[in-house]
Amino acid sequence: MTLHLVAATPRSVALRLSVPGGLYHLPRPLEWHLTGPDLDRRGTTDRVVTPFHDLPPGTPLRIAVQGLVSLMLTTPPCAGAVTLRDPAHAQAMLDALPDGGTLIVPAGRWQVAPLLIPSRRHLYLAEGAELAAPDHRDGWPLLDPAQGGSWEGLPDICHRAILTALDARDITITGPGRIDGGGSRGDWWSWPKDTRNGARRARLLHLVGCRNVTVLGPTVANSPSWTIHPFRSRDLTFAAMTVENPPDSPNTDGLNPESCQDVTIEGLRFSTGDDCIAIKAGKRGDDGNGDHLAPTRNIAIRHCLMERGHGGVVIGSEMSGGVTDVHVSHCRMAQTDRGLRIKTRRGRGGEVARITLADCHMTDVDTVLAINAHYFCDHDGHDPQVQSRAPLPVTPLTPQIRDITLTRLHAEGVRLAVAACLGLPEAPVQGVTLRDITASFAPALPAPPLMADGVMPVSGAFIMAEHCAIDAPSDMPHGPLTAKDFAPC
Repeated sequence: MTLHLVAATPRSVALRLSVPGGLYHLPRPLEWHLTGPDLDRRGTTDRVVTPFHDLPPGTPLRIAVQGLVSLMLTTPPCAGAVTLRDPAHAQAMLDALPDGGTLIVPAGRWQVAPLLIPSRRHLYLAEGAELAAPDHRDGWPLLDPAQGGSWEGLPDICHRAILTALDARDITITGPGRIDGGGSRGDWWSWPKDTRNGARRARLLHLVGCRNVTVLGPTVANSPSWTIHPFRSRDLTFAAMTVENPPDSPNTDGLNPESCQDVTIEGLRFSTGDDCIAIKAGKRGDDGNGDHLAPTRNIAIRHCLMERGHGGVVIGSEMSGGVTDVHVSHCRMAQTDRGLRIKTRRGRGGEVARITLADCHMTDVDTVLAINAHYFCDHDGHDPQVQSRAPLPVTPLTPQIRDITLTRLHAEGVRLAVAACLGLPEAPVQGVTLRDITASFAPALPAPPLMADGVMPVSGAFIMAEHCAIDAPSDMPHGPLTAKDFAPC
């Protein structure tokens, strides 16, 4: 049992308490003791990934946790700090900071216009602080495609997020405070797929073309659309956060890395109106153009709690740039419609490959693993070219799915199916492996486990597969796979 440093910033650090059986929560609470020059704090934690805030910058610290080896570290330095006093001056204060400086948001509710975070800045939200978006869209700034504006995988004009960083380097957003995206105020949720003022809905935190970003500790809530949207960014860490949106808020995904590389998501709690984590890589236009695409690679998701939401960890359906090497471990998913979900369709191209999910626990999910290459998205989603089960020619627009592995997984209260996998006849799903899976079922009315035409309603099914190669133990009680093919409704 050891301590691991997840992230360190001038005023906050996050540690992973590696304890057997720990998922998001520890098997039992543990006492901790933090010491340093003129510093002596004690407390108790029940979380595997535990944050420590309000620390002195550039200071050596010793953190001891009951039953674990203690850890020595030094917080990074800060080049100077200013405290927000007037929300109207927040942008000017950020801009005026020296490189490596910090804007501290003290306790209280601070309503600010959407902010741009420059490079080499630290934003710290103190205990009791809330940074809130405006109540209306009057004068709300826009983000055009040349700056990285997009919508559901295509270049588009969108409203700027309350916090936006453009081509920024070395920034941190930390502290125990809260960021309110204002989604429930104004009319954001009444036009989920439309435009207003010629632009799409805002995100809450939008990182475009950024590098070396750490977000540690805050609660982010009430987003107008996708909550956290890193786009074409790399070397990102999200740790010990809470992401929460009302269950009926439209398309308020929790964290959507799109065309990103080297992303760590550790110790987050999600409760959203859509997918908890949705990993994306853009999509091609109707004409097949993919000039705007870039891949997503190397995503690590550990010790997270996904509550409600349409999916726990979702890949696609915007995946045309390719999504590879995604590793999910030691997570808890409760009342998400699906656990691991992969969705795409003809016309997307790209590949999804080398996806693993291990040592996770799911409770009250419809389907543990859902793979769907006939996802009926977009205006033509029900057309024969998308839904036909007859093989079509393989082209660069044919998506490929391979090497999906689930191991050491426990699922309770599964309603529809353990695995429902529907590949393309011209490009079957290859290399799906299930090992050490235990599942129990809850009574449920039969329903299609995938969003595709002609999928048979089921309840309490083990494995359903069509055009998909699944390697599962012979004693898993699924019966012959050929007898479990999907049938027309």
